[in-house]
Amino acid sequence: MGKRIVSGIKPTGTLTLGNYIGAIKQFVKLQKNRKEDEFFLFVADMHAITTRQVPAELRKRTLDIAAMYLACGLEKERTVLFIQSEIKEHVELGYILQSNTYMGELERMTQYKDKSIKQDTSITSSLFTYPALMAADILLYDADYVPVGEDQKQHLELTRDIANRFNNFYGDFFTVPEPLIPEVGARIMDLQEPNKKMSKSDEFDKGYISLFDDEAAIKRKIRSAVTDSLAKINYDPINQPGLANLITIFASIKDLEIAQIVEKYQNSTYQTFKEDLAQALVDTLIPIQKRYQELIKSQELQDILDQGKAIAGEYAFKKMRKCKQKIGLGRK
Repeated sequence: MGKRIVSGIKPTGTLTLGNYIGAIKQFVKLQKNRKEDEFFLFVADMHAITTRQVPAELRKRTLDIAAMYLACGLEKERTVLFIQSEIKEHVELGYILQSNTYMGELERMTQYKDKSIKQDTSITSSLFTYPALMAADILLYDADYVPVGEDQKQHLELTRDIANRFNNFYGDFFTVPEPLIPEVGARIMDLQEPNKKMSKSDEFDKGYISLFDDEAAIKRKIRSAVTDSLAKINYDPINQPGLANLITIFASIKDLEIAQIVEKYQNSTYQTFKEDLAQALVDTLIPIQKRYQELIKSQELQDILDQGKAIAGEYAFKKMRKCKQKIGLGRK
């Protein structure tokens, strides 16, 4: 009997090579490895508005993510792909779960804690309560598993606590989800500052490769990526962090071990190594971009999202109806 895996992606910033290697590629691989399971994947646009967004840009990024996941090899036949805000039950259940979540639990959440330490006066109340909405995203669909990286473990733990608390009070109702730790998608660092993570919000575009960069931009950014003066190809993140990052990218793109890349290029110059890496990235990303261009304005994408909305919507409606009945909301 297959299990249900639920995952969401927040549409903020442009999609980078770091997102591809660390998340998208891993999700596609997870799907290939778990043939029996079904996948619910949604674009978490409600989570994006905890900070103010430009409406047209948010809408564009929401569709970009859906199209890009499909372009990267997501199996549409086995995926319920939908947009979070199109299923009103997410917010409805989010409020009910807020009523089963304690202030102290929300205050301990890293994202809120980090901002409140800086005494940021513009923190919205939704940034404080959004972990309850995140729990709703998962519990609404009776997820058996949720793929989580290091930075999301805390949220899943809270989701499990909320589900158990609700079940203990009202009787078994929510499936308590288990974490699914995907194969580690490598942590990709900034091409200019290899001690910090490649970020889609970085104002200097030389530091990251966008999944929408053309061939010339990809080659230029790899060529100008920071290395060192040692002129020897080793994997040494401490003494050669820039080169180690490029080796990691190469190994991830080609599905090879780091040692295999080092062995192949141990007698090469940095220039040769960078040229080959740039070409490998072009060979990987340009076909993805072509498929994305076919999808982004197509009826096919709209049909896939409509179908996802219909399947997720029906499931969410039934679960929510039972939930309200269970806790005494409504007339009967």
